[in-house]
Amino acid sequence: MLGNTSGLRPAQLKSLGNLYRRRIEPGRVGSPELARNLAELSFDIRREISVLIDRRGRVLSVSVADAKGAELPDLRLGENRLAGFHLLHTHPRGGALSKGDLSTLFLKRLDAVAAIEVRNEGQPGLVHTAHLTPPGTVGEEEDWRILDPVPSFQIDEFDLGAQVSALEEEIARAARTREAKKDRERAILVQIDQGEFDAEERLEELSELARTAGAEVVHKELVYRRHLKAGTLVGAGKLEELTSKAYHLDADLLIFGQELGPAQAREIEAATGLKILDRTQLILDIFALHAQGVESRLQVELAQLRYMKPRLLGAGAALSRIGGSAGSAAGGSIGTRGPGETKLELDRRRINDRLAFLEKQLEGVAVRREERRKGRARNDVPVVSIVGYTNAGKSTLLNAFTHAAEEPRRVLAENKLFATLRPTSRQGYIEGIGPVVLTDTVGFIRDLPKDLARAFRATLEEIGDADVLLHVVDVAAPGADTRLDAVNRILEDLGFREMPTVVALNKAEAADPDVLEREVERTGGIPVSALKALGLTDLKDALADAVAGVQREELALREEARERAAEYR
Repeated sequence: MLGNTSGLRPAQLKSLGNLYRRRIEPGRVGSPELARNLAELSFDIRREISVLIDRRGRVLSVSVADAKGAELPDLRLGENRLAGFHLLHTHPRGGALSKGDLSTLFLKRLDAVAAIEVRNEGQPGLVHTAHLTPPGTVGEEEDWRILDPVPSFQIDEFDLGAQVSALEEEIARAARTREAKKDRERAILVQIDQGEFDAEERLEELSELARTAGAEVVHKELVYRRHLKAGTLVGAGKLEELTSKAYHLDADLLIFGQELGPAQAREIEAATGLKILDRTQLILDIFALHAQGVESRLQVELAQLRYMKPRLLGAGAALSRIGGSAGSAAGGSIGTRGPGETKLELDRRRINDRLAFLEKQLEGVAVRREERRKGRARNDVPVVSIVGYTNAGKSTLLNAFTHAAEEPRRVLAENKLFATLRPTSRQGYIEGIGPVVLTDTVGFIRDLPKDLARAFRATLEEIGDADVLLHVVDVAAPGADTRLDAVNRILEDLGFREMPTVVALNKAEAADPDVLEREVERTGGIPVSALKALGLTDLKDALADAVAGVQREELALREEARERAAEYR
């Protein structure tokens, strides 16, 4: 393979082609003869020349480019192996290994990278060589070890083969040790700060999402970028840093706080070699993990398929296609006439069929839910819908209100995001009002993925049948005010912002006193602790006043309707 030879004379091309005939001793960086040939050619054409050499001493490719632009075969030999070849190239202007040389060594997992200084009249000078170090090596500050430079006539004295064998053995041993200890995926989180005041809060929330999904967060990175890079969001240099972090921390997962397009995800994965997820995929995974009832499972699958569909369609030529052997006009052999149905179209058709099936199933669920709502309306029992940010303590408060300490009445309450996805109703009692129905709804989150919002819209719209909203706020969490505002925006989008609402400032015992006082003044909320059953009496009194106000309004409307009916008669 001869790469990037534009502008060269035929004689120069022939000399480059002759490099393929050069063989070096297996396990060596190069030979004095090869170093001399490379230096002379590089001096002649005034450009860098790179040759790729395998472990048997054969030249695999020749490129007129630096190490970063050298032609490299696309080989992936596993996490515990190196690439199986090393790069030898020239530096026409002299100098040691560059940052680009070392980056190529690390990102491509080369056996080694070496640079030959070119001196006057094309004479080879010092040879600079570097190889990788095992992850977690004590005393090594970089991902590589740079050897002392040697004269070109000593280039074949370093035993690269023995070094590579020892390095791969060390990498494999370290991997086995880590695998024995690792029971969860290890993740690096990346949140891009474009000047938002809550960027750090978003990074912490991303960390909670990752933990809920079952990942072990080993590193969190807040990256400031006023303008995002089109392909990789953060740029090639930052991706290289993240790849290095993953190498040393044994991370196999890179999670972005921003939603990634299909092309962006593929480009980042190709650059880092890591599994790539974005915030939307993470939330979808959590919903799938915690979905219990038939309805929530259907809704989660519907959201996942809607998210996957454009990403499958965006794979383009990467998906295998079935083509006709001679075209439809020529009338190919039986069974192959015409272009055939592409795998792309098969995937699209199957997804569309499944989407239609799920939507029909959910229509039936919605009808049954509507019947239950009508039943509650006929009984004239007040309904209180508990809303709030995910993990604010809604389910714990419902258990405390209904004294549901044991199954089957107890609602699942865990210190995780989206621990419960199915709306759950329990009957409670409020002094002065009597029996009430308390409904625990799906937890909200800022920037809820649109596919999930569409899937759960019917569930969320059930909030509108309530008489009063009980908005639970985790006042002890950082950014409690922004989370409260995020819930209010979702309620406004659904058209429920003007409903009578009581705010419960939950986890008050763990909150900062100044923050608690500020939120009480700002929201008029009631400080409570659902876990310790503190402040519940005051909260019930506030709910009783709100429900009584709604009942008075309904009574006034009925009386007005009767008066109008009497006037009409």
